[in-house]
Amino acid sequence: MKKAIITTVVFIAASLQTKAQAIATEYKSTSNGNPISSCVFCADPTAIEYDGRLYVYGTNDHQQYIANKKTGGNGYGNIRSLVVFSTDDMVNWTFHGTIDVGKVTGWAGQSWAPSAVWREKENSNGTKTNEFFVYFANGGGSVGVIKSTKSPVGPFTSPLGQAMIRHGMAGVDPCNWVFDPGAVIDSTGTGWIAFGGGDPQSSGSKLWPGNSRIAKLKPSMTALDGAAVNMPAPYLFEASELNIIGGRFVYTYNTSWGDRPNWNTYEKRNGQAAPSACSMCYMVTDTPLDPNSWEYRGEYVPNEGSFGSLGADYGNNHTHLHKYKGTYYLFYHGNVLEKTMKGKGAMDGGASGYRSLCVNKLTVDEESQKLSKVTMNKSGVSAIKNLNPYDQQQAETMATSAGVSYEDFKNVKSASSRNTLGNDAAENLYIKMAAGAWTQVRKVDFGTNGASSFTLRAKGTGKLEIRLDGKTKAAAATVDFSSTSYKDFTIDLNPASFTKVHNVFFVFTEAKNVCFDSWQFTEFDPTGVVTVSTEAKASEKKVYDLSGRRLSEGSNYRGIVIEQYTDENGTKRVRKISAAVRKE
Repeated sequence: MKKAIITTVVFIAASLQTKAQAIATEYKSTSNGNPISSCVFCADPTAIEYDGRLYVYGTNDHQQYIANKKTGGNGYGNIRSLVVFSTDDMVNWTFHGTIDVGKVTGWAGQSWAPSAVWREKENSNGTKTNEFFVYFANGGGSVGVIKSTKSPVGPFTSPLGQAMIRHGMAGVDPCNWVFDPGAVIDSTGTGWIAFGGGDPQSSGSKLWPGNSRIAKLKPSMTALDGAAVNMPAPYLFEASELNIIGGRFVYTYNTSWGDRPNWNTYEKRNGQAAPSACSMCYMVTDTPLDPNSWEYRGEYVPNEGSFGSLGADYGNNHTHLHKYKGTYYLFYHGNVLEKTMKGKGAMDGGASGYRSLCVNKLTVDEESQKLSKVTMNKSGVSAIKNLNPYDQQQAETMATSAGVSYEDFKNVKSASSRNTLGNDAAENLYIKMAAGAWTQVRKVDFGTNGASSFTLRAKGTGKLEIRLDGKTKAAAATVDFSSTSYKDFTIDLNPASFTKVHNVFFVFTEAKNVCFDSWQFTEFDPTGVVTVSTEAKASEKKVYDLSGRRLSEGSNYRGIVIEQYTDENGTKRVRKISAAVRKE
């Protein structure tokens, strides 16, 4: 009997421990870089670099997913917004929410396949203004544009109040689908835009569908400067993009799904084999409005069947090539997240076509404009820099996560002290966290001094465990919090436990109505430098040895110790003193 009782007690204790440690299932691995978001479906990437960060925009497939009640096929008809992410290290991505294109324009029924550019415009009075332009497909019937003079994420306005490119304009017809814009600004400041797609015209053929267009933009960047020109893009289907590499125009596009008749009649094929179905190809020129000047260069992203077992994960038909910090990256979309969620029973079997943005490196010879073929994979790219934990970081900055959600939130606010970007669609964005939900940030560099405190900004009631280098590792620190409004919760840390570079997991082991807004560590400073605290209140004096280990009050210690406290003026003070002095 005694043995049975002991066994029962052990079993109950183990059950309680298992329940307490249960965490949400991951659908993006904690070691992989793709897709860039573990919880937002998005597609058709474009990007700009601004103020040292790379901003990536995409079609908001998640809007259709929610509209379909998380089941059914992605028909794209309910997508009237774009998503925005940014990064400066290529592995930790900040979600900036959505741009409500339907609301901004008042006329657009859809917003697909964006293309973004920005410029610094010099005004007549000598001042300069930053202008951000995002072109988008209003379904398959027209191309629109929205503009911001504040930041890459808005607020945006509709400069025209109607479509910028539509049927009936000079050079546009015949073009089956007036969509999928691809914009670029050349070295002279002149804007250009490519667009078009669809099945072959009645006067065309499978080899020459006749639906590819390019046009020069007026200085306003919101109107065509002259007639559009038909480009000779073999087997074109959709996904026009423009780049300038080595001073030359590089046009990329997606090919059709059909067979490849008449390839041998194409005089400029340069001995290359016909492109595979649904592959990405490119062409190069110095004079974009001269159709005869375009040189076909071949296929640089094979169709999904070329990836063998990865094919179902990486069905791709839209790419964006971007040079960032001296390296070329290829952004694309695939169904990798959808497939993983289905495989783990987290997504309805009837759901399909919900895409996710991914990125891999691409080798480019700038002198010859040669694009090497890309290997798409789940590992993605590596971090190009470490993350600074001593800067305030938004909760929406993460490499991956599980159990988090955004879609229930209404994020539009007229003002927010926490917002620095002016995004009209996602001011003060935060994450809803359930019990067991977690986020991961990678390559967090605590340095050699370590962190002396941690501040969580959140609301709700819960418990946050900070775990290093593994989501199931023992907690390095714990924050208990409870508030009906957003509040900062600060705890002291042992600096010796938070040094060097780690992957950091924020695991909410308990959560009731919890919204996670931001976090920040404070660096331990043994030099005696005075820093200013965010809250003006006195605190008790804490003592550490020179290794950063917290010393309890009344313990026997000798030699030099480090004393840390916040005075009545809210100034954080750190000083080295002898143990003998402190005992006095």
